[in-house]
Amino acid sequence: VLVLALWISSAIESQLLRRESLDLSMRKIAANAVRAVLLFIGLLLALSAAGIDLTALGVLGGALGVGLGFGLQKLAANYVSGFVILAERSLRIGDMVKVDGFEGRVSDIKTRYTVIRSLAGKEAIVPNELLITQRVENSSLADPCVLLSTTVQVPYDCDVEAVMGALTAAVGEVPRVLSEPGPIAQLSQFQPDGVELTVHFWIKDPENGGGGVRSDVNLAILRTLRALRVEIPYPQRV
Repeated sequence: VLVLALWISSAIESQLLRRESLDLSMRKIAANAVRAVLLFIGLLLALSAAGIDLTALGVLGGALGVGLGFGLQKLAANYVSGFVILAERSLRIGDMVKVDGFEGRVSDIKTRYTVIRSLAGKEAIVPNELLITQRVENSSLADPCVLLSTTVQVPYDCDVEAVMGALTAAVGEVPRVLSEPGPIAQLSQFQPDGVELTVHFWIKDPENGGGGVRSDVNLAILRTLRALRVEIPYPQRV
């Protein structure tokens, strides 16, 4: 009976996960719920078929539950947290998140834990209770767009406003940089060696990382400064 319940739950789970009309997170919660219910029913039927008195088992289970409750408290909290995460959809498969210093994409949500895969290929198995009780930075919960920035110094004797306009136009031509909202250059600080400019730009695919697009932006800035014959000031040492 228990084997049959496992087979049926596995078949239903496969069918649910293949239904692309539903959100992947909702498919996961439906599959997990069906699996848990069928396994529970299968276990009860198997015990009944074996001739075990379920009433006596209930009394024994209550006594064991009190003893094991404290030891299994964390485990139960992780399972409950997993269903809460899937039901509230506060985290979804594919979201870019940062948890306890680890940043990556949510690759799977289980009832007990969540798998987060970093851009470097490392995977972290995070207990679901941690995702409920601690701060989680989600870069793509409401809007997948992410703001990035880079800085550069230019000499005091250049036309700063003209340089800012040229940098904004150049960065806007970089692939992956959004045109709406578009990039913007700002005068951020006055440094001893020159004027510090900060260029802000948006991307909509943080799952592909920010290092590559930031490098492309820096190269575009460097090419633009060279075309304008604007030299990046060297640190002045006495």
